[in-house]
Amino acid sequence: AVGMATNIPPHNLQEVCDALCYLIDNWGRLDRITVDDLMNFIKGPDFPTGGVVFRYADDGETDVLRAAYAVGKGQFILQARAHIEEAERGKVRIVVTELPYQVNKAALIERIAELVREGRIEGITDLRDESDRRGMRLVIEVARTADPRQVLAALYKHTPMQTTFGVQMLALVDGEPRLLPLKRMLQLFLEHRQQVVRRRSEYELARAQERAHILEGLLTALAHLDEVIALIRRSKDAEEAKAGLMRRYRLTEVQALAILEMPLRRLARLEREKIEAEYKEKQRRIRELEDLLAHPKKILGVIRAELQELKAKYGDARRTWIADRPRGALTVEDLLPDQAVWVTITAGGRILRAPVRGGPAWPSGDPPVALARGSTRGAVVLFTERGTAAGVAVHRIPEGEEGAPVRDLVPLPEGEKIVAALPMPGRINGNGAGPYVFLVTRNALCKRIAWADLNRPGAFPAMGVAEDDALVAAFTTWGEGEVLLATAAGQAIRFAEEEVRVMGLSAAGVLGIKLGEDDRVIGATLVKPKGDVVVGMAQGFLKRTAAKEYPRQGRYGVGVQTATVSAKTGPLVAVAAVEESETLWAVGSRGTVKAVKVKELPRSGRARPGTPALSLKSNETLARLIAPAVSEKPAGQKERRARSRR
Repeated sequence: AVGMATNIPPHNLQEVCDALCYLIDNWGRLDRITVDDLMNFIKGPDFPTGGVVFRYADDGETDVLRAAYAVGKGQFILQARAHIEEAERGKVRIVVTELPYQVNKAALIERIAELVREGRIEGITDLRDESDRRGMRLVIEVARTADPRQVLAALYKHTPMQTTFGVQMLALVDGEPRLLPLKRMLQLFLEHRQQVVRRRSEYELARAQERAHILEGLLTALAHLDEVIALIRRSKDAEEAKAGLMRRYRLTEVQALAILEMPLRRLARLEREKIEAEYKEKQRRIRELEDLLAHPKKILGVIRAELQELKAKYGDARRTWIADRPRGALTVEDLLPDQAVWVTITAGGRILRAPVRGGPAWPSGDPPVALARGSTRGAVVLFTERGTAAGVAVHRIPEGEEGAPVRDLVPLPEGEKIVAALPMPGRINGNGAGPYVFLVTRNALCKRIAWADLNRPGAFPAMGVAEDDALVAAFTTWGEGEVLLATAAGQAIRFAEEEVRVMGLSAAGVLGIKLGEDDRVIGATLVKPKGDVVVGMAQGFLKRTAAKEYPRQGRYGVGVQTATVSAKTGPLVAVAAVEESETLWAVGSRGTVKAVKVKELPRSGRARPGTPALSLKSNETLARLIAPAVSEKPAGQKERRARSRR
């Protein structure tokens, strides 16, 4: 006896059905279909326990999945899904959410504990299983002195959290073992299905023809009912009656027996109509089956329809993630879908996210103070009025209108109000070349810091703010833009961002505009050269002015008039640089929130007072005008090349 092993990994039903349908659609040119064509549908194995499959070998060039599918034999790395999370009080933990196929969780926990006891893995302080009906969650607490990435790498090396799966697509073909490439295996399956459908159709055709033959006899009897009854009554027994029917009406033995066994109730008119309808249906089905058996392409069509039905009924989403790269430790961002979302900070200190397609959301009665448009793979940095900054990964922010308290996610000091939320740009240069964050305070202090300095855990001071001062604006710049500061008295100044040098986190900043007595800066924004500037006044007046009407000046001047301020309009409270296609959100002091489409605001000159655009409640004033922060570089903005900090 000869033993031969086969090890075919499980695959996703939807993907396999799609690949089979592709083969059917191209049945006439099978020779031209390649493994790459099929891998457009079948991305790789899909294990019921999930995990991560690395498509490439350690050299980064060999596509191990393609090689296995091309010849029917190979191997690939299968790894547990694990990511590193920040915990409370600066701690870090490793969270395992999926295990490789056929790895026992209890045995894995035992193995990790054994390695820690033996000292082969250091830096683990606690190990607990938090799995429940919602899914698996194995938490590994890491010591503050240990590097969590090194601990995770050691776990992959010494435990079954990382395994090698050997592919051996061996099957019996015509009674002989054959090593089958992916294409040949799918082709053989379709050929088998062709035989199944043909045999099934032949069987069904034979049964339909048999039934139609009997129905023909019954219809003949019903057409000569009186004569048939008389013949049966004259007969001495059933055999004589059967012979008489066969001789008189040229019936077969099967038909004659069916007539003799027919109950009297079938002589009723409705029963006769049912027999006629059944006969017509059998004739139609016979024609269909004969046509199907005469045309092989129609058999393939039946197979395709059945595959689509199977996919719709039993198909589910892929569980195993295919990493298009060599093996290595994965972050949670690697495993998340890249989805655009709104991030909202509310006046009540809550944070939440919502899909971009549905618009930003916030709890009822808790209006927003900041909006940002980011990605589930990115992060958002929050800035408080005291100059404190803290970053939070977007995927950690709860989705839905309720959200969560900000301080449950980031360790911001108690009592500090958030004034801005900025999505972290996707590409940050570590040599000070940009992008940057521009900060402005109420007393006109300006500061520019590199985004690279903000890419750190926990809460930290981004700007030293005096007790009698407060941060009022924070926005991303790209090195060669222009900023605009506006004051409550209706003054504004526009100058190049380069006039504020890049500073460290401990610096206080430089003055941006000369303030009049009792005046203060109410906001600042990055100018959009071909766009507009919208200012909002306390009594609900809004004004839209072309950006080109604000002349560029040197820093720390008195600026120019941006609006005529009076008791009727109230002081300036907000400023935003916009383009015509954008939407702003106006927020009142008593919770009124209104979306304002920029294109619906009429343009007017700088000295004009603006127009009443908001319906506020009694004793309510405009509190803020929110322009969502984005991580993309605005049109027309250039990115500054690296230069040393002065």
